[in-house]
Amino acid sequence: MLRTHTCGELTDKQTGQTVMLCGWVDSRRDHGNVIFIDLRDRWGKTQLVFDPENREIHKGAEKLRSEYVVRAQGVVEKRPKGTENLKIPTGEIELRVSQLEILNPSEVPPFEILDHSTVSEELRLKYRYLDLRRPVMFSRLRDRYRMTKIVRDYFDEHGFIEVETPILTKSTPEGARDFLVPSRLEPGSFYALPQSPQLFKQILMVSGFDRYFQLARCLRDEDLRADRQPEHTQIDVEMSFVDEDDIMLTIEGLVSRVIEAIRGVRVKTPFPRITYQESMDRFGSDKPDLRYGLEFVDVTSQLSGTSFKVFEEVLKQKGVIKGFKVSGRNFSRSDFDNLTTFAQGFRAKGLVWMKATKDSLESPIAKFLTPEQISKLKQAFDAQEGDTLFLVADTWVVACTVLGALRTNLAAQLGLVNRSQELNLSWIVDFPLFQWNEEEKRMDAVHHPFTAPQVRDILFLEKEPLRVRARAYDIILNGTEIGGGSVRSHQETVQKQVFRILGIGDKEAEEKFGFLLRALKFGAPPHGGIALGLDRLCAMLFGVDSIREAIAFPKTQKGTCPMTEAPSKVYPKQLKELGLQIKT
Repeated sequence: MLRTHTCGELTDKQTGQTVMLCGWVDSRRDHGNVIFIDLRDRWGKTQLVFDPENREIHKGAEKLRSEYVVRAQGVVEKRPKGTENLKIPTGEIELRVSQLEILNPSEVPPFEILDHSTVSEELRLKYRYLDLRRPVMFSRLRDRYRMTKIVRDYFDEHGFIEVETPILTKSTPEGARDFLVPSRLEPGSFYALPQSPQLFKQILMVSGFDRYFQLARCLRDEDLRADRQPEHTQIDVEMSFVDEDDIMLTIEGLVSRVIEAIRGVRVKTPFPRITYQESMDRFGSDKPDLRYGLEFVDVTSQLSGTSFKVFEEVLKQKGVIKGFKVSGRNFSRSDFDNLTTFAQGFRAKGLVWMKATKDSLESPIAKFLTPEQISKLKQAFDAQEGDTLFLVADTWVVACTVLGALRTNLAAQLGLVNRSQELNLSWIVDFPLFQWNEEEKRMDAVHHPFTAPQVRDILFLEKEPLRVRARAYDIILNGTEIGGGSVRSHQETVQKQVFRILGIGDKEAEEKFGFLLRALKFGAPPHGGIALGLDRLCAMLFGVDSIREAIAFPKTQKGTCPMTEAPSKVYPKQLKELGLQIKT
């Protein structure tokens, strides 16, 4: 071994011992003739002292610069009284160096290795090997490892088996673009990188594995944002002979254990369950942040018979009028203009605002309201003097969506969210099984085509598919979906029926999912599962905005790696072997 100890373990118990340390030069201080070096490794820092009386060693220390890799031997001494650094474990000792070896010099780093860096993300990702030297980055990746170990231990305790599924597989339509890999041995054919292990984990249930999990790599060629990557990791789970309650209770136990280990807090179980309909009605989102109020109130009935033309037209079209109340904020006219523009960005025709006074409501549309309607509005919102009401009139979907976006926007402006502390978990259940794709004039699966319809709604499949609810559930943490799953269609007849509604005929279904449909004929058990986004869960528990802060080597929002410069061109020989040509 090149070292006897790490840079984070020496204390006054080793005083007088001769030890050897290895690490990176974190900082250098020249106090007169005595040189002090903070030596850093993943375990911590130790102060090295170079005495001018030892000329050769002192001369070597003069050459040291930031990020040089060195090995130092010396005697552990207690620091002089008053010079201790009690903020670090090694702060009571120092190493008086008697031997020094520069293992590798370093160029001047493009940025300082500091926890709180103001360097651009692009530069950090280009020199990720330097960025990862920052203790805060190491801490995040260490905690990520701790989380994966907790996951494995938890599922092991509950009788699960971890099974790896293929990375090179068949292209199937699962909601996003596949990454395709050309086959050299089968010219003109392609593998697809898995968007998820969905079909394989269902096959494992048919195979009798009963309880499966995997820390699965998933790859999707989709537009990126702060919480998306082209490749990410799922905590993937599937169980046989279970219903929704069994799966949700299992996951609550896992999530609770992870949060307690990483954040040191216990969360209350079971998590609240909110139907999709209720969630949209109250919060305008299927992933509501429940850490603050701003709940919606439907005032359609209170405004029936209104003479305000916008409201009147919406009511004629069987639309709704909904809104929410904001207290403790005095909005200016420019604030209202900005919020109206924001709402219009979500397809709103406009945004109505009203300021509550002691006896009435002030608003550009107040003249169109009768005293009785004003009274009903104040009562519906429990509006007190100084409160502001925001109303949207439109179809149910548009009104809910617009108000949901406005709610989130205002919560951020008003500082209603304590991001560093509170953890609010919930389940959203009873999703629709299908949604109408207006652009392509066809039905889409809300989750994926293998989700089972609720048993009591199967009778609506053929004639009223939009009325069918799914046996699906999403788990929400602080307004972010951290996982989603469903009970699956384990009977071939029901699965084919769902395919037909989605416009997937028997021939296409056989071509794309034939192996699954065949498997369902051989005694497939009732089964269901869920997938949790490991990267997203890590980012939220670490208190960072982007999952790139919780991944060792992430891609940028453009899907590139500044460090390796991927994606990149390949040699013509490689293309020739694959029978491919690049057309520009």
